[in-house]
Amino acid sequence: MLRKPNLILVVTSSLLVIMGFIIVTGVSMTFSHKIFGNSFHYLGHQLLYGFIPGLILGGIAYFLDLKIVKKISLFIIIGIVILMALIFIPTLGTKLGGARRWISLGPITLQPSEFLKLGFIIYFAAWLSSKKSKKLFIPMIIIVSIIALLLLCQPDMSTLVVIATIALIMYFCTDTPLWQTGTMILGGIVGLVILIKMAPYRLNRLLVFLRPDSQPLGIGYQLKQALIAVGSVGIIGRGLGLSIQKYGFLPEPMTDSIFAVYAEETGFIGCVILLILYLIFTWQAMRMAMSIKDTFLKLLSIGIASWFIIQTFINIGAIIGILPLTGIPLPLISYGSSHLVIELIALGLLLNISKKAKV
Repeated sequence: MLRKPNLILVVTSSLLVIMGFIIVTGVSMTFSHKIFGNSFHYLGHQLLYGFIPGLILGGIAYFLDLKIVKKISLFIIIGIVILMALIFIPTLGTKLGGARRWISLGPITLQPSEFLKLGFIIYFAAWLSSKKSKKLFIPMIIIVSIIALLLLCQPDMSTLVVIATIALIMYFCTDTPLWQTGTMILGGIVGLVILIKMAPYRLNRLLVFLRPDSQPLGIGYQLKQALIAVGSVGIIGRGLGLSIQKYGFLPEPMTDSIFAVYAEETGFIGCVILLILYLIFTWQAMRMAMSIKDTFLKLLSIGIASWFIIQTFINIGAIIGILPLTGIPLPLISYGSSHLVIELIALGLLLNISKKAKV
């Protein structure tokens, strides 16, 4: 029997989206007016190319027959891989900051790696649910290696870490031998060390993480400014829209560093509220997954919940200095149309699953 969607998931995700728009509006107004002569240009772009299409596609995902989603999962991942390959066509692919991760289609800019996250979760859940646990280990390594190769060609190591961690959690939840999970964790750590040594900029990020006070005007500048924003505002913060660090001090204040601006404006209380919302969202999604007998739906729910909490942990952890800096957006909060669209589609799927859950 179908039930109503999980109300707690609806409320928490709605609050996160609203909070995201409030912070993005406050951060972007000055930049919008300076660059475009319109204080609400970035807000309008986020609404027009992120929220509205994401809401429509998320609504479609909510009403979809999830059996069909499982059947077409292979076509979904193939389509996204083709989309990622288009990045390397000079007339389509856009290179920024040394990385080629975007496709430009007139006023629309797509980041295929964001679509890859959900596409991989759907495909991997379908694949795991249709195989016997004793025959998963080697194929699992091959699948993740192919995804890794695609991402490293961009390069996008941050997304690779997110997808690999999601894959590991989903694999662990498939009643597979513990030694296989342990082996993959060890292999992942070794691979991570090799990749860091291969690229100087990755090594620099690690050095900044280990010695945050080094080169405060050089490679350690972003972390230094983020820590100033987070650590100097007390219990209630400066107030919405009153951040100082966003005015030319903090790099990427609308995207990677948006939590620092949020913390500066809302203080300790605001940060606690935000973290509680993410934790409630994850708890409900995991609790819902445990109540579902269908393996595909269970793994799909676990994968989406893991994705959101992993990105939250990585983004906030980097800003407060407990993890190296990355280019991972804060789910439902950071500016960016591609990730907002795909996150709203994921929410639609999650709420669709919740209609079949017992909680």
